[in-house]
Amino acid sequence: MRWARYAGRDVIPLWVADTDFRSPPAVLEALAARVQHGVFGYTVPPDELRDAIADRMLRRYGWRVDPAWIAFLPGVVPALHLAARRLTRPGEHAIVPTPVYHHFKRAVELAPRPHSDLPLVLERGRWVFDLDALRHAMTPATRLFYLCNPQNPGGTVFRRDELLRLAELTQDCVIVSDEIHCDLVLEPGARHVPIASLSPEISRRTVTLMSASKAFNFPAAGCAWAIVEDARLRDALTEDVRAHVLPSPPVFGYVATLAALREGEAWLAAQIDYLRGNRDLVAASLPLPMARVAATYLAWIDCSGVAGDANDLFLRNGVALSPGSQFGAPRFVRLNFGTQRARLQEALRRMAGALGPAG
Repeated sequence: MRWARYAGRDVIPLWVADTDFRSPPAVLEALAARVQHGVFGYTVPPDELRDAIADRMLRRYGWRVDPAWIAFLPGVVPALHLAARRLTRPGEHAIVPTPVYHHFKRAVELAPRPHSDLPLVLERGRWVFDLDALRHAMTPATRLFYLCNPQNPGGTVFRRDELLRLAELTQDCVIVSDEIHCDLVLEPGARHVPIASLSPEISRRTVTLMSASKAFNFPAAGCAWAIVEDARLRDALTEDVRAHVLPSPPVFGYVATLAALREGEAWLAAQIDYLRGNRDLVAASLPLPMARVAATYLAWIDCSGVAGDANDLFLRNGVALSPGSQFGAPRFVRLNFGTQRARLQEALRRMAGALGPAG
């Protein structure tokens, strides 16, 4: 999709958040073996995948997850929309961070549910929550708090103390936490903390959304999972999948995810090293402010000093980015640096040229 939009044009597409890297060999081999099997009928989530996810949560985060808490969904985006519709009643209020991936806001708009945008503020090079604004955003009708951690588009990895404070201030809410970028922590010393892992009380009111599709690059083989301790929340979230209103993940999604979790660690580590180099190249090449990207392969670039529409300027010079307006911040652009370095260098050369000698 990223390349098809600009087919036939001299445009380097660095917008939608997938990468230009082939999936890990273990994933390709597992998919090829499944194709050779030759039968692609209806399927159910394999127990070994539930076990692999629970084991991963324990090894990486010290979070003990019962495999029965895990529910499979066709993607994280559908889960964001399901959360708005199934975990709140009409008239109940939600809080959505901003700037943020646009499907958070679309979910509450389409449900529809009343909501407040909660601004993130730049503090010592990190996009963090404005806690005073959060206090004022809470109402007696607030029932849902959306969290994006690591944050898209800002690249923040929220710290344990920050998450505890968020949980304290939203204690009457269900927390829906999109943690799809959790495997893509670039900053040495930074560590992803699932908010549900902080305490049993927080776990019982949290829906944690994850997928291997970002880190291992197979979004077309859709497979996501929700970790939900509370059975009532879990049943409500998955109602449309169980009723076949939404599809279950395809067999290829299960196969790719299991192979990635079991055998993809070395590949993932190499990719993170490469992405870290790409991140540093972006920061060094553009005369525009950007917060330190602690996680994801997405640079959130402040174009306030650029005359006119920065996204249009870069596109006219052969680089397609995501406009900041999509995330609630029109003066920014989001650049996906999950691509080959030579291609990234050429894109950055074009962008620097578009800005001119004075930047």
